[in-house]
Amino acid sequence: MALDAFNDRTLTRRAMKAELLDAETELALAYAWRDNRDERALHRLITAYMRLAISMASKFKRYGAPMNDLIQEAGLGLMKAADKFDPDRGVRFSTYAVWWIKASIQDYVMRNWSMVRTGSTSSQKSLFFNMRRVQARLEREAAAEGRKLPRHELRQMISTEVGVPLHDVEMMEGRLSGSDFSLNATQSVDEDGREWIDALEDDGAQAAEIVENSLDNAQLREWLMHALENLNERERFIVRERKMRDSPRTLESLGTEMGLSKERVRQLEAAAFLKMRKNLESQSEEVFEFLG
Repeated sequence: MALDAFNDRTLTRRAMKAELLDAETELALAYAWRDNRDERALHRLITAYMRLAISMASKFKRYGAPMNDLIQEAGLGLMKAADKFDPDRGVRFSTYAVWWIKASIQDYVMRNWSMVRTGSTSSQKSLFFNMRRVQARLEREAAAEGRKLPRHELRQMISTEVGVPLHDVEMMEGRLSGSDFSLNATQSVDEDGREWIDALEDDGAQAAEIVENSLDNAQLREWLMHALENLNERERFIVRERKMRDSPRTLESLGTEMGLSKERVRQLEAAAFLKMRKNLESQSEEVFEFLG
């Protein structure tokens, strides 16, 4: 049955007219598909149980997904069940297919419920589909006793009832309380209303911070230039090549250029840094990050 060729009413009418398979026919079709990959047998098996898939899909309409999409997903679950069904186990195909149909529909509902992934664990999935039902029952039972459950107590009871951590209940309560909204939506009905995205805090540096950093950097550069001026030409050359290039040079490459050993260049570098430290130690601790 080509599921995407019909709307949900057409699919439902066709499914209701499909044959009802007895256990022997169902078993023969399952063997024909598993052993011989007989597509006609598969089509007959799927068509016969499409009414089951549609019936299960209708139970998930309250989650806001289009019925035709739910039926499509139910059909995919039914086909997956047919592909994995082992007729040698002595279980009716309809019994086996229920799990795959339900799993396919639930995965679709959770994928489309929100742009933010709602549940990634089995406990969260169970909570997503059972929380409202359990909450309603607990509230009815409390009301019958003439009391109203505080929110914290209700959350704890749901956690115990469903068998999930309390923080999962708190998270899911927030996810189920409302749908997604665009950050570009206006905060009021006025045309000039501010968009919600304008209310987000800017992660970038603020003006005061930018000015302060600029002044600090200017002061730091002034101190460093002054310290460099107190070095001789060879020491300044080594410091610039080792610390002020995007790609610092190695001691070995400097030694080759200057006609010195690698160890001698290292000694000159250490002496230059010592001079700079003495010059800067009374001015700012920030410079020591440069000298590392």
